[in-house]
Amino acid sequence: MNLHELDARNLLCPLPVIRVQDKVKGLAAGDVLEVVCTDPGVTSDIPAWCRINGHKVLTTRTRDHEIVIRIEVGSLDG
Repeated sequence: MNLHELDARNLLCPLPVIRVQDKVKGLAAGDVLEVVCTDPGVTSDIPAWCRINGHKVLTTRTRDHEIVIRIEVGSLDG
């Protein structure tokens, strides 16, 4: 398991989800992606995307007006 970071601050829907999708394509199953966002919509958009695509939201927290979501990458075999 490797930890990766994605800065999605100041991006509005749907860009945070698109950036997450693009980043996950280059990761291995079991890797963890920490996404830092400012758009409050990500608290529903990213978990919905994860459910559809077989990934798991590990944690969601707020830090200094930012939303930090940790995602465990699932199988990328489809």
